[in-house]
Amino acid sequence: MENLIKNKIILVTGGTGSIGRELVKQLLKFEPKQIRIFSRDQSKQLFLQHELGNNDIVRYFIGDIRDKERVELAVENVDIIFHAAALKHVVSCEYNPFEAIKTNINGLQNVIESALKNNVERFVYISTDKAVEPSNIMGSTKSLGEKLVSNAYYYKGKKRTIFSSVRFGNVLNSEGSVLQIWKKQIEKGNEITITEPEMRRFFMSIPQAAQLVLHALNYTQVNEIFVLKMPVMRVMDLADVLIDELTSKYGRRKEDIKIKFIGKGDGERMHEKLMTEEEAERAIETQEFFIVRPPLLIPYKKEHITPYLLPNGLKMQKEIKGYSTENSKILDKDEIRALLIKEGLI
Repeated sequence: MENLIKNKIILVTGGTGSIGRELVKQLLKFEPKQIRIFSRDQSKQLFLQHELGNNDIVRYFIGDIRDKERVELAVENVDIIFHAAALKHVVSCEYNPFEAIKTNINGLQNVIESALKNNVERFVYISTDKAVEPSNIMGSTKSLGEKLVSNAYYYKGKKRTIFSSVRFGNVLNSEGSVLQIWKKQIEKGNEITITEPEMRRFFMSIPQAAQLVLHALNYTQVNEIFVLKMPVMRVMDLADVLIDELTSKYGRRKEDIKIKFIGKGDGERMHEKLMTEEEAERAIETQEFFIVRPPLLIPYKKEHITPYLLPNGLKMQKEIKGYSTENSKILDKDEIRALLIKEGLI
């Protein structure tokens, strides 16, 4: 990892978001030459600047990935791109589909083309479980985004750029996450609003998400998708644990916190998938994650897997039926509590 990052110029689009901020902090440990943060919100950039201190390595670029000219200026002389900028909230994208397309597809294409034009060394795209067999606008744009990233191979010519993608589940305590919403509701003594009690979701912490991105940078050979193995929770169980743990901290009584079921939002579904059955047939498993190899590019054989991967006991995943919240073990409430305490979230 140090060899990949040290003395390199790195661009993080969406660098002031939850994942982007953590990624920048972890990248700084490997002594890059420069980190460029590209985002639209100058206030968030100012907050991050105060958080990181006056660090000459970090530069702040105001801009929108929809603006190709601005993107090209930001990518100039860059070695590595982490593309985290996106419209990510399901319901918001349902009601603003054209905006989702402009950012998540057209904006992504601007970054890809700028990366190729500037002969960027590596490009890591941040995707989501919603991209797997998508049932909503946001997931559809991210699914197409994965294909744009993968198929950039076809028109990169002799450029050196290596592309890869990472798929996240729900990131605990990220901006706009249910954890943040429920914490505020408990603090104010309001009702806890829950979609469906049996809804299940994959969850990961912000540091885990950033680590997965770095794994993708380190392990990718050509256009793979990286999927972290992560715990599954019933949203109702997560809410119960938060009520148990936070009411006394906020000076509330458990019996005063009511639960209101509001039903699924537009585009939401009961279960999420991180890998389809078809993808599982061409996936490699490590202890921490799956690597889904592309179906159409280089014909993969055992000898194409680089030696540093083989000692980890990698194997093809033909025996599993994809990776979804339906076929994964669910954490019980004690396990959820232990996880939240470990991550410092309660």
